[in-house]
Amino acid sequence: MSRTFHHGERRIRARGIRQDPPDLRRVARTLIALAEAQAEADAQAQAQTQAAAAKAARAKKSRKPLDRSVADHRESA
Repeated sequence: MSRTFHHGERRIRARGIRQDPPDLRRVARTLIALAEAQAEADAQAQAQTQAAAAKAARAKKSRKPLDRSVADHRESA
């Protein structure tokens, strides 16, 4: 930031032209695109969560209980 005193001069810059009225179609398309992207991200996250839960359930289901004869043999040894 400049420390120079400009004796009351004001410098005004225009960075763009304001459009009156705003382009509502463009705004609507942007909002729809954002909503679709968010919905897709949510669906992917949910699919990953469900896949992880299914994998954990399969892993838990595939564990076989110990056979009694094998368990008795291990205790006696």
